[in-house]
Amino acid sequence: MNRRQLLHGLGLSALGLLVKPDHALAIGGTLPELDRPAPDFSLPGFVPGLEGEAQQAQRSLADFHGQWLVLYFYPRDFTEGCTLEARGFQRDLQAFNAAGAAVVGVSADDADSHARFCGSEALAFPLLSDPGGRTSRTYGSWIAPFSQRHTFLIDPQGQLRARWTAVRPLGHSQEVLATLRQLQANTAD
Repeated sequence: MNRRQLLHGLGLSALGLLVKPDHALAIGGTLPELDRPAPDFSLPGFVPGLEGEAQQAQRSLADFHGQWLVLYFYPRDFTEGCTLEARGFQRDLQAFNAAGAAVVGVSADDADSHARFCGSEALAFPLLSDPGGRTSRTYGSWIAPFSQRHTFLIDPQGQLRARWTAVRPLGHSQEVLATLRQLQANTAD
């Protein structure tokens, strides 16, 4: 099979590789488009309690209306990369909150795993469970049985403003925070 036949078999053409596609692709599926409404979600998980203990709760996109939302997907609780990433968001959580942004993590892990992970890392932001990957799929972040390491920045009106794929956990929180501040500065002008 030559290159042209291969591209045709994949539903691609040489011209299609040169023009901007209608939908962005990443490992994990089709990513939602920027400057469009973020895909809705409603997931169970654990959220910080008043006494520092995580409490089981359901969270949806509507719960964050009126504030910025950092929605990050990650593969598994207690793994090295996921722990580094969570620690980064926890370290910078006050700066995100000061900028009017909430941070929420999503993985396929069950609620009990999230509760243990929140407790072991003293996380003060919600971790939501997406065991079948339904929400992860709508964000182009699913390769069964795991969510992929993708992050999405959603504005107070529910519009998707930025996204990161193939995230490197170390320093990622700072990268997201810098983009958040830049977007906020641009909308203030």
